[in-house]
Amino acid sequence: MARYESPVFIIGHKNPDTDSIAAAIAYGYLKAETDDQVFIPARCGNISSETQYVLDRFGFKPPRFIGDVRTQVRDMEMRRIDGVSEGMSLRDAWKIMKENEVVTLCITENKLLKGLITTGDIMESYMGSYESNTLSSAKTVYRNIVSTLDGELLEGDINDVQTEGKVLIGAGTPDAMEKQIAPHDIVILGDRYESHFCAIEMEADCIIVCGGANVTETIRKHARERGCKIIRTRHSTFTVARLIYQSMPIRYFMRSKDLITFRMDEYIEDILPLMASTRHRYFPVVNTEGRYKGMVSRRNFLGATKKKVILVDHNEKSQAVNGIESADLLEIIDHHRLGTIATSRPVFFRNQPVGCTCTIIYQMFWDEGIDIPKDIAGLMLAAIISDTLLYRSPTCTQADRVAGEGLAQIAGVDPEELAKAMFTAGSDVGDKSASEILHQDFKRFMVGDHTVAVGQISTMDSNEVELIRERLEPEFDELRERENVDMLFFMITNILQESSDVLFSGSKAEIILEAGFNVTSRDHRMVRLPGVVSRKKQMLPTITGTIELQ
Repeated sequence: MARYESPVFIIGHKNPDTDSIAAAIAYGYLKAETDDQVFIPARCGNISSETQYVLDRFGFKPPRFIGDVRTQVRDMEMRRIDGVSEGMSLRDAWKIMKENEVVTLCITENKLLKGLITTGDIMESYMGSYESNTLSSAKTVYRNIVSTLDGELLEGDINDVQTEGKVLIGAGTPDAMEKQIAPHDIVILGDRYESHFCAIEMEADCIIVCGGANVTETIRKHARERGCKIIRTRHSTFTVARLIYQSMPIRYFMRSKDLITFRMDEYIEDILPLMASTRHRYFPVVNTEGRYKGMVSRRNFLGATKKKVILVDHNEKSQAVNGIESADLLEIIDHHRLGTIATSRPVFFRNQPVGCTCTIIYQMFWDEGIDIPKDIAGLMLAAIISDTLLYRSPTCTQADRVAGEGLAQIAGVDPEELAKAMFTAGSDVGDKSASEILHQDFKRFMVGDHTVAVGQISTMDSNEVELIRERLEPEFDELRERENVDMLFFMITNILQESSDVLFSGSKAEIILEAGFNVTSRDHRMVRLPGVVSRKKQMLPTITGTIELQ
């Protein structure tokens, strides 16, 4: 078995029927039993009433909805660097960048993206000339100052913030210093006792004692009384003067407006133009709630992994999930005619002329020697009953009957009872709209230059046939226009009578039906087709052949 590193999605056609859903779940189980990869059953349309009944009866939740399998940002390799606080110092931000070899850091609060800072921003801050009050303008916390200077706080609260005053070097005599120092200043000093005392007397907010000099208990007591902080550091006065501005918080320099971010669910082909038009090397990635998830670079875009997909119960592009041409298609398991999906390399393709995809998967369980669980067996049996109309459809083969009998025995289910229950659930239109009824089991096909769509609903109650027709007929032309197809057909199939009433819309639809099936329409709106119950083997081939002869 081939090994795939990323999850593999197993998905049926649009407007999935019971076989499409059951095949995805059953084949997902079989693949998981024979391979150590992650296989995820999926769907690209809504669940019909019939299928929902089957899922509920056998204890399954609907597969994950995936409307598009194009490559998304989530499929890229991301740099999972934690967001940083806006209060972090420039020096610490630079250190993180160097350790992680990145040029951008994202600034977050409660995981929400607030801004970002780059090495360019930090370099610009280093090269700039600061006013003496810049430290207070940036509202720098003393914790940053102590850390940046590799110092220790001898007096004061390390969580206080400097909001006023300037930074200066106390290099002169006490008389000269008295003229320079103002209240709330931060004064950088050496080991002179009288300079320490003078700065405190002049109401400095903090004195920074350099060279690891001793600070007397008298000075410490005086500082406590006057509310002056004392920081001691081993660095020289020159080094402290150079380093201290690196303690400013990054919020003072961060970018917070017009940020270019990408969401996890965005498609790469949609964001490439934006990425190409900017000079940024890294871009923040957020989820739909704006929570920061990581960063991606230009290089990551080139190495994005395509979604890996296995198709079941179809092989036509018109029926496939959106974006299938951009996905990495690995396998196709189907029982329909060959369609239009092209692949760039050989894939595993199992296509058999049987009535149901789950019949093929039943055989594959036997091929692999894997036991089928009771609930999976019930699900697969329901699919075979649905697709073969309880073995009445001309698409039904001996292989379908063998599979159905084997699955019924494993599941401990009476096929007749299951058929009645699920078909009753499926044909109960209740308060469904005409569009909802149409799309319970709906497929579109390309026949030459014509786009043809065929929907179907099955019932075991003759009264429901008329009820369904009354619900659909007034809106049928509008439904065709909304679906943007040339011809629209809808089969209301009576399983017990083995016939179908077919509503139609489109300029050539009536001619095609009358010529193909040798019948006459009722009121130019509907035809009755005795013995016709299969869309795949009876309805579509006749429509296709008749169109080609026109």
